[in-house]
Amino acid sequence: MSKKIRILLADDHAVVRQGFGRILASEPDMEIVGEAATGHEAIALTEELQPDVVVMDVAMPELNGIEATRRLAASVPRARVLALSMHKDSVYVREILRAGAKGYLLKDAVDRDLLAAVRAVARGEGYLSPAVSEAVLSDYRKHVTDPVDLLTSREREVLQMIAEGKTNKEIATLLNLSVYTVDAHRGRVMEKLNLHTTGELVRFAMRKGLID
Repeated sequence: MSKKIRILLADDHAVVRQGFGRILASEPDMEIVGEAATGHEAIALTEELQPDVVVMDVAMPELNGIEATRRLAASVPRARVLALSMHKDSVYVREILRAGAKGYLLKDAVDRDLLAAVRAVARGEGYLSPAVSEAVLSDYRKHVTDPVDLLTSREREVLQMIAEGKTNKEIATLLNLSVYTVDAHRGRVMEKLNLHTTGELVRFAMRKGLID
């Protein structure tokens, strides 16, 4: 059996923690390793327990989830943050993603979305609640002239090779990188471009004229 996804739950409402905890703990590939009620606790416990995923409420007392995420991105970069919020306003989403969160889930999401989000984030992929995606996309279009401009030159190179059908292993060999690094580049490209599948990535590259 493969290793379980170790999860830390950070939310100032015990009821929310219990609810999410029950859903997650009942999955064979997940375990809850700790719970935090404030941003400060979330940081301390993440540093101590080194979880794979931190499910982080955006609005917490003393130190909010956005600031806690920013500090964790610096101190425990391997712990991936899945932000939780009541708000679908793009400004919240943009701020916490900019702080370093890998995903954004609305609190009223169905169980299936919660599980999909935790698994995606644990794999290093981005995840946005379906209801949030549209707000973020329109906000994003307003703020960015061309999404490709957000990519570093190395990311553009990786994007092109993925679009050409090369595997992570082939790209790693060609660019003299580890497969893990290529995977991280792929994750960042998808996150920056708000794409969720390789197919979408290929279509994007074709639209931009990166491949024929």
